[in-house]
Amino acid sequence: MKVATWNINSVRLRIDSAVRYLEVERPDVLCLQEIKCNEDQFPAKAFAAAGYAYAAVHGQGGHHGVATVSRLPLSKVERLYFCGKEDARHIAVTVGGVRVHNFYVPSGGDEPDPAANEKFAHKLQFLEELRVRPRPGSRAKAVLVGDLNVAPGENDVWSHKQLLNVVSHTPVETDLLKAVISEGGWIDVAREHTPGDEKLYTWWSYRARDWRASNRGRRLDHIWVSAALKKAATAKGRDALRISSDCRGWEKPSDHVPVSLDLAL
Repeated sequence: MKVATWNINSVRLRIDSAVRYLEVERPDVLCLQEIKCNEDQFPAKAFAAAGYAYAAVHGQGGHHGVATVSRLPLSKVERLYFCGKEDARHIAVTVGGVRVHNFYVPSGGDEPDPAANEKFAHKLQFLEELRVRPRPGSRAKAVLVGDLNVAPGENDVWSHKQLLNVVSHTPVETDLLKAVISEGGWIDVAREHTPGDEKLYTWWSYRARDWRASNRGRRLDHIWVSAALKKAATAKGRDALRISSDCRGWEKPSDHVPVSLDLAL
């Protein structure tokens, strides 16, 4: 089963790109973040026409929002809320015997000071709550994907030293995300397949005139698996995990690109 994640940055604006990606990569499940629409505005018909007849949507007009579309039936749809807010930042489904959690973690604004920046304080609280839930347990087959808005490793950013005080790579954020992984029993699949000294990016800023030439990226989009799926996530070798960086060069691109994992179930 192939699972993909993509911060689409408005699913209605980029529905053609979403369908193009599905035609090229053919994942069984695609988890979208920042869909920026209410549930009744979600372009379900376009996905169904592309062969993805099943959809679970947690929408929020103009802001946030997550959705999971699938070629396989979905069951046990669940929406979790964090930080006492009703933001649409999570949806979970069961598909092919696997529990798939789809997250959009708050970006945190520009100032990495929780006392001065309410958005950053919100992000840190969200990550703290992720340390507690969801916890799949050692025997459960679970996947956690999404735009987690943290680049945890030194080689998950273009310059570790220059970004240490930039939101998404500050020590307080990276320490929290690493705690979420270790305490939840998750496995960061990208770093299972790729040595830690190799650069990996899934996001390139719109501010760069030539994103490919400057290549100032960050790895903000993640796929994690529970211990019960480690063998399935690694059995096909390094090629099982794919970062589709070419999508960043498509017309009207998202600043994020899709990441997919082929599970050998």
